[in-house]
Amino acid sequence: MSAPVVEIADASFGYGGAPVLSGVSFEVRAGEAVALIGPNGAGKSTLLAGLLGLAQHEARVFRVPSARGEIGTLPQSSEIDPAFPVTLEQVVAMGRTPRLGLKWPGRADKRIVADAIEAVGLAEHRGARFGDLSGGQRQRGLLARALAGEPRLLLLDEPFNGLDHGSRDALLETVRRLKGQGVALLITTHDLDLARAVCDRTLLVNGRQIAFDETGCVLTLERVEAAFASHVIEIDGHTLATTEHHEAAHHHHHHVLRDDDAAAAPPR
Repeated sequence: MSAPVVEIADASFGYGGAPVLSGVSFEVRAGEAVALIGPNGAGKSTLLAGLLGLAQHEARVFRVPSARGEIGTLPQSSEIDPAFPVTLEQVVAMGRTPRLGLKWPGRADKRIVADAIEAVGLAEHRGARFGDLSGGQRQRGLLARALAGEPRLLLLDEPFNGLDHGSRDALLETVRRLKGQGVALLITTHDLDLARAVCDRTLLVNGRQIAFDETGCVLTLERVEAAFASHVIEIDGHTLATTEHHEAAHHHHHHVLRDDDAAAAPPR
């Protein structure tokens, strides 16, 4: 079993005043993907900000990578204007900045950038203008930018939002490859199918920690309904109100929340 890259115990996160998220205890090991799941306003983004030092935290244990470039991020939206005349390769090269500081990139850095582009399956587009790529390709390009920093930990904030089926599959395969290379990943998502497909463990939150365990044990009907009360959630790409969860779980052929899940583990 690999050592934890992130180790958090009895933590709360916020921006001053009452915490946005409290009672948090979890870890992310090297080569592991952990899903961070909860409704809008549950504190997921605040937790990510806390790991990056952008939000306040109080904790009994708080261990995250601290060396420059050891944490990579993939935000929900790109800050790069699609009209800006920059190539994919130039965008990805920006990811080397934390490692380089004021140094000029050398041959090894260029190799790392090329490897990052290849890792997300965009080698044939390296010279293309970033704005000319599809939405899914731009998303993978931004992931390559994060990889170029050679992070030990990757924070992916809703990386599958708005992607077509092909782009989702390509991104899932990239996540699997990164796990095989020993990268630790924390992935926020509303899509339980994707969490089941690629995430070893799941942290379920809604203002507090509801559960942290192996994904199959956390994504039970009882726990998810407790977390998403009065919210909506995606099951097999369909947005459902919470009151529809149970019926969907009983009748959909490829449903995410199965009857046997409810007996998989008791709520914590």
